Amino acid sequence: MNKSKDNPLPEQQEGVEFARGPKAFVDRRAAPTRAMLVTPDITKQPNRRTIDARKAEFEGLAEAINLVVVQSIIVSVREIKPATFIGGGHVEAIAETVRDEKIKLVLLDCQLSPIQQRNLEKQVGAKVLDRTALILEIFGERAATREGVLQVELAHLNYQKGRLVRSWTHLERQRGGLGFVGGPGETQIEADRRQLQERITLLTQRLNKVKKTRTEQRKARKVVPHPIISLVGYTNAGKSTLFNCLTGASAEEADMLFATLDTTVRRRILPHKREVVFSDTVGFIADLPTDLVAAFRSTLEEVTDAHLVLHVRDVSNPDHLAQAQDVADVLKDLGVTPEDVPFIEVWNKIDQADEGLLEQARAQHKSDVPVVEVSAVTGQNIDKLISMIEEKLAENSRVQRVILPHEAAGKAHWLFENGEVIDQSSSDDELSIVYQVRIPKNKMSGFLEEFGPYVLMH
Repeated sequence: MNKSKDNPLPEQQEGVEFARGPKAFVDRRAAPTRAMLVTPDITKQPNRRTIDARKAEFEGLAEAINLVVVQSIIVSVREIKPATFIGGGHVEAIAETVRDEKIKLVLLDCQLSPIQQRNLEKQVGAKVLDRTALILEIFGERAATREGVLQVELAHLNYQKGRLVRSWTHLERQRGGLGFVGGPGETQIEADRRQLQERITLLTQRLNKVKKTRTEQRKARKVVPHPIISLVGYTNAGKSTLFNCLTGASAEEADMLFATLDTTVRRRILPHKREVVFSDTVGFIADLPTDLVAAFRSTLEEVTDAHLVLHVRDVSNPDHLAQAQDVADVLKDLGVTPEDVPFIEVWNKIDQADEGLLEQARAQHKSDVPVVEVSAVTGQNIDKLISMIEEKLAENSRVQRVILPHEAAGKAHWLFENGEVIDQSSSDDELSIVYQVRIPKNKMSGFLEEFGPYVLMH
């Protein structure tokens, strides 16, 4: 579609982009868009979260992009309407607010079908987006790595593909008749679907190449025997602030949802001289859009290589128990549980937490996973966390001394690939090399089989 700078579309003038393609749903070249937020409270649908917590999270998502939230409301939904999702009375009330407050964008905290979205736009007189579109918008703005950008664009395209009828119905009047059989809209839809599918195929091929490269990089990292410590947690739990506190790095910190989308990795030497690798991952969120699940999980695959997982929880958030369960569910799907990998629960933001909520959380914590209460901002109890990290890593490995004569020197590569070589030096007679090496429990049988005759007794 050709757009003239002198004659922009009405939606551009108001700061909203209607059908500009997969790159964005909101036009950031214009002034912030006046928006209304609607959080449906579905009576018959069980939910871990209180409706107030869901509303607050949705407001946080909206604040993460270029919007002015004029009004945020909760609407009761006894049964989902096939045509509009919410009831007719609510639709009329929203339409009235849209007119009175000059609102140009209505966001619903649910997943709308293309038909529901189109019907709502007609009835309320404003652009309508659902939770999926909003999260896609945020991911599109924050993705920094090549893989992240490709994944988000692919998700955008898949989302848009089912909404081409709506888009081209809007654009037909901008184009005028082109004389094709079946009308300009129908022909344009077919052409666009073909272009979209070609782009989707191309992106999928590129992503497969990027994933292959990343897999090779992960294999190379496994050869380096430094333990990997992954920080995971719900979005805005303070993972990046804690990551910076632990490593002295400068990963982006912000009091907003999805400030970090791409995995950041940094090395650090712990007080007892063990070198480790810290990995900061994307934040979790409930009801992640289907089109982004693949992107989200491919980023989280780093966690499957972790020797230790730090589950960071924002205990100042009244909804942190439900958030923790969402995180646990996704990790379980990835095969990462406290039964498989050592965990530490890091209860962050204790400087902001209500003492009553903290006491309740302590009383409800029944698992064997150890807990450290910290403040990544003030540094409170960070030393305690580091000590616990060292203890957990030590539990999972043993320090052994191996003396290899020069004729057996070729065996040393096993130690570097499967353990952590702490020190190496020549023997007194200079005929052998003495290695001090930390061996994980799951490698001990292989170690003894390979090096039994060369192990020095303590």
